[in-house]
Order: sequence, then structure tokens, then C-alpha cells
Amino acid sequence: MKSRNDNNKLLDTWLDPIEYVSTTGSSERPRLVLGVPNALHQYFVIENLQDKIYTEISDTYGKPFEVEFSITGNKINSHIETSSTPDELLSGSEILQAQLARAQNIQPTQPRSSTDSLNSDLTFSTFVVGKNSEFAHAACFNVARNPGADDYNPLYIYGPVGMGKTHLLHAAGNHIREQYQQLRITYISAERFMNECISAIRRHEMDKFRQKYRENSDILLVDDVQFIARGEAVQEEFFHTVNSFIDSRKQVILASDRMPKDIHGLEDRSRTRLERGLIADITMPDLETRIAILRYKAEKFNVRLPEDVVNYIARISKRSIRELEGNLKKVKMFSELQGLPIDHELVKRILAHHETQSTISVEEIMKLVADHFKVRVLDLKSSTRAKPIVVPRQIAMYLIKKFLDKSLVDIGKSFGGKDHTTVMNALERVKNLQATDQDIAKDIEDLEQRIHNITGV
Repeated sequence: MKSRNDNNKLLDTWLDPIEYVSTTGSSERPRLVLGVPNALHQYFVIENLQDKIYTEISDTYGKPFEVEFSITGNKINSHIETSSTPDELLSGSEILQAQLARAQNIQPTQPRSSTDSLNSDLTFSTFVVGKNSEFAHAACFNVARNPGADDYNPLYIYGPVGMGKTHLLHAAGNHIREQYQQLRITYISAERFMNECISAIRRHEMDKFRQKYRENSDILLVDDVQFIARGEAVQEEFFHTVNSFIDSRKQVILASDRMPKDIHGLEDRSRTRLERGLIADITMPDLETRIAILRYKAEKFNVRLPEDVVNYIARISKRSIRELEGNLKKVKMFSELQGLPIDHELVKRILAHHETQSTISVEEIMKLVADHFKVRVLDLKSSTRAKPIVVPRQIAMYLIKKFLDKSLVDIGKSFGGKDHTTVMNALERVKNLQATDQDIAKDIEDLEQRIHNITGV
């Protein structure tokens, strides 16, 4: 056991006051109830440390424990300091293990396998479906009902961060586990797959690695696939693993923040293999869907929100569902700590800074355009006249004028000091392209929709 770091203020403040309360749940999936002193402590631990604590407990005791943090009201002597980072807790995690071991009288075992890491709360019934996710939800549900079907193998879900891709992966896994109890399910992130593969290569244990993923599993769920492209050896192993599953009619479901063709460094054969099955995208939900999601989350967290508050939070939370939930938790915490009812005035005060951040900047529009056309922002600001750069640059100028209403001079300055007549010509050129080039018109429409999802304009 490591020695305790007595200078770890984060450990003193947030981890030490956590105490064992009770054990509930079933023997197959026990729930540990841990006590925390107050609502602020509960909020900080859930937001910053819950995943680390859950992983530490589950890995140590070889069981998929659920963890609940209950407010005890017990006083603490430590002074709250938040300048440290949650990662500093790693050096003190053995203290929590010791406390739980004494309370539970259970002995540590081998770390649990990735097949046990499905979150039972993430199901199809808890996923709020909107126009942005109808197809992805239907595809996942159909795969879960009939895993291994050729038409849907692999199923590839892509979309921006925080849109619900991971939820759908877990939902599919949970449904398959319920309907096909004989099937062995592996859920893993691509980064963990990569780390395990590299470790197996170094230890000359590739046979054991391949047996784990190819022979000891029937369903493969992989999150954040974009990280696979980081290493050639890992990409090679991943390619053969996916091939092995598909050839054996075993289901593969993948999630990523981008299309296979947009993953930089991905080999052609890996790309074509990922594109072989069904591809479904998830985009930012519209206002009505965000309102529906917020109502569901509020009910789940036992928070009563007036209708004007629901509309306000949904309106300013435009970047992701994760952001929407984060704003709800922030409102809940402030309301409980200050003992104030949740109303529009309180919520607007709490989220005032966030509201100002919900607009879009010149740089953000440039980045959206650069990402869409696979060029660099630096290229947009350069003086090159190459067509693959000129057209995206002109479109970026057009969008900045439309959504931010900047002057021609200001727009020109943003693009490396270009003359206002250059900007004027760019705007005219884009209007002509929209009328004559369907592909460009579609590109602009897609970019405008993404900006609309962020700004609501």
C-alpha cells in the first residue's frame, strides 16, 4: 500500500469526510451507500470524483458495484479548497478501499472484466428520442433485438460530444444482456483497447489479448473509435478483431465523434470495414427535444422546475445534452445550498455567465468551416488562392456576415488583413455558388444548421 500524502488538500477536503453508511441492492449488483457531509460536498464528489471512486471500488473487489452518495449532515473540520485537481486523489484512493474493506469485510479480487461495465441506468426507455436521434435510436434498437444481422454489422454511430452516443451503446448492451443472457458482452473505450493492446505487445501476451476480445466475447461495443487511429499496431489489431466478429456473425457497435472517412490517420481498409454496415448520426437536438430531455432529467433528479425555467435552461443549453444536464445540476445545487425556491430570476442569476457564452464567435465559425472542409483555420487566414482554400474562406466570410453582422472591414481583418472589397466579392461569389452548385449549397446549409443549434438564431 502507498503511503498517504499528508499535503494532499483535495484528499483532506473531499475524500476523508466520505464514510461508509450501508450496503443495499442484490448480491449480483450491490449498491454501496457512502455518506457525505452536505449538498456542496455531494455535488463536488458526484461531478468530479464519482467515476474514479466507482472504478477504484469495482476494480478492487471484482464486482460491478453501484455507488450512491447520501448527505449525512455530519460536520467536517477541513477547509474547502478547490485549487487542486481530482487526479490528486489517486494517491489516496487506498484509504477509501481500506474503509470499505473494513465495513464490508470483503477481500479484493482480480479486476472485473470489461463485460461488467455496462451502466444499467442507460437503457432505451431512459433515452429521450428526438428528430436528431430517431434513426440512431431505431438502428440500435433493431440491432439489440437481432444482434449479428449482416445488414447492421457493424453499426456505426457518430455525432458531436455529449449527444447520447454512449447512452445508446449501453442501452443496446443492456437490452441484449436481458434478451440473450447466453451472449457475452464487451463494452470498452477505444483508448482502453489501445492501452491494453500496447501492454499486451510489450509483455508478449497477444494470444491472451486476442482470446479475451475474439474468443471470450459475442458482442463488441466500442466507444470513441476515433482514438484507434493513434497507432498502426493497434489499428491492425482492431481491424482484425472487428473482422473476426463480423465473419463469425457476432455484433459490433461502434461510436465516434466523426465519420470513418473523417478520422485522420485511419487506414483505408479499416475505414471501408467500418463503413461496411450501417452508419447513423446524432446531431444537437432542437429546442422542443431539449425541453423534453430537461423535463425527464429534472424528474430523475427530483427537481421541480417552473415552465419558464425549463424553457430558459433549454434555450441557453445549445451545445450538448451533457451541457443541459450540467446546468440543471448547477441550479439544483445552488437552490439547495441557499435554501431558495427555483424561479426564473434565480436561474438567470446562476446561469448568467453561461448565457453570454452561448453565442458564437468569429473564430468558432472559422473552425466549423475549417473542420467541415478539412482545412486549417490558418489556411483560411492565409493569402493562398488555391481553390480548396478559397471557397471555404469565402463561405466563412459569408457566414460571419450573416450570423454576426460584422462590417466588411472587420471581417477582412479577421482573415489576415484582407481588403473590404475582397470580402464583398466573397459574399457575392457565395450567393452565386448557392444558386449554381448543389454541393456547395448543401455544405452551407449544413454549416448554418450547426450554427443555429449553437446560437438559436
